[in-house]
Amino acid sequence: MGRDTTTGRGGGRGRSTAPARGAPGADRTEPGAPLVLTEDPDLLDDLLRLCAAAGTRAAVRPGPPDTAGWESAPLVIVGDDAVPRVRGAARRPDVLLVSRAPDDPGRWRRAVEVGAHHALLLPQDEPWLVDRIADVAEGAGRPALTVGVLGGTGGAGASTLACALALASARRGRRTLLVDADPLGGGLDVLLGGEAAEGLRWPAFAGSRGRVGGGALEEALPALHGLRVLSWGRDGDAAPVPPDAVRAVLAAARRRDGTVVVDLPRRVDAGAAQVLAQLDLGLLLVPCGLRPVAAAGRMATAVRPVLRDLRAVVPAGRRPPGGPDGAGTARLLDLPYAGELPREPGLRTAREAGRPPGHDPRGPLARFCAAFWERVAPAAPGPDGAGA
Repeated sequence: MGRDTTTGRGGGRGRSTAPARGAPGADRTEPGAPLVLTEDPDLLDDLLRLCAAAGTRAAVRPGPPDTAGWESAPLVIVGDDAVPRVRGAARRPDVLLVSRAPDDPGRWRRAVEVGAHHALLLPQDEPWLVDRIADVAEGAGRPALTVGVLGGTGGAGASTLACALALASARRGRRTLLVDADPLGGGLDVLLGGEAAEGLRWPAFAGSRGRVGGGALEEALPALHGLRVLSWGRDGDAAPVPPDAVRAVLAAARRRDGTVVVDLPRRVDAGAAQVLAQLDLGLLLVPCGLRPVAAAGRMATAVRPVLRDLRAVVPAGRRPPGGPDGAGTARLLDLPYAGELPREPGLRTAREAGRPPGHDPRGPLARFCAAFWERVAPAAPGPDGAGA
């Protein structure tokens, strides 16, 4: 049985660039590298190329897998030619069967024989396979809980609530990313007092296509108050980011567990639809009053086809005589009621001093946000694996 071989990053069509068995460095495998089992040179070249596209290396074994390698690899990719050599191996998760032969009715039967969870056909399944390899390489777990905040009317306080929710999430020890999805807003980095913070803004991602690395995205963004922020530039450039780029960037933000909070625009264009489609739930701020409720109803109608879980938050304020309370307002919109957003004394003064909304954990706004996260994710683990 030969030793494991580790691929280089620069793969392409043609013969494999993997070092020969027994060559210096042949056993070095990056954390998160998949194990590839095949003796088909053309299939191997394809898989090396896809691993390189995902930004990782692969441990390649042409013969039967040894027990340690089979059990320890985060992902095993079995070539169709290797099925006879893998039969009888211990069952394990994250096994993929890959073939280059179309119209093969026996592919799924062989996948069952080796305990594979997917039977992939190249080249049509290449994008899915690259994403899966990259997720493993990044150590991706479950997707981040992604919450969008939307104003039923202008000035309802959606940006304030989005910032406060993000701060409360970070305070719980969760990896948190705050996304400003409204190019015509004032900029969430300004609201957080970090407009001069170093890091990339949305215009830098306008050319993004395909897959964006979650780790690389997070490291490139400004770090403020224990969280990462994706906002708009300060040069007045509000040019729309293409929908494909919006989808790729938000998918990268969601890929690494934790929490993503999105401040949504009050319109549903192609870019906003890409964001709405990736939300787990949305909060619609609905001030009391006939006109605000009517405007919020139109907003809810616009986003409901894309966002299934939409809940109403009613800011505390003076109700019209005989008007409904917060729960009644939510019933008028046929939405679940997520609670009354309390007033935060001194909010404007704190903002002028560079303190973000919800900065005081004992303040009413921070307490509202903490209670919201406790209801939505009461046992969410922090980055060290401990419960919140």
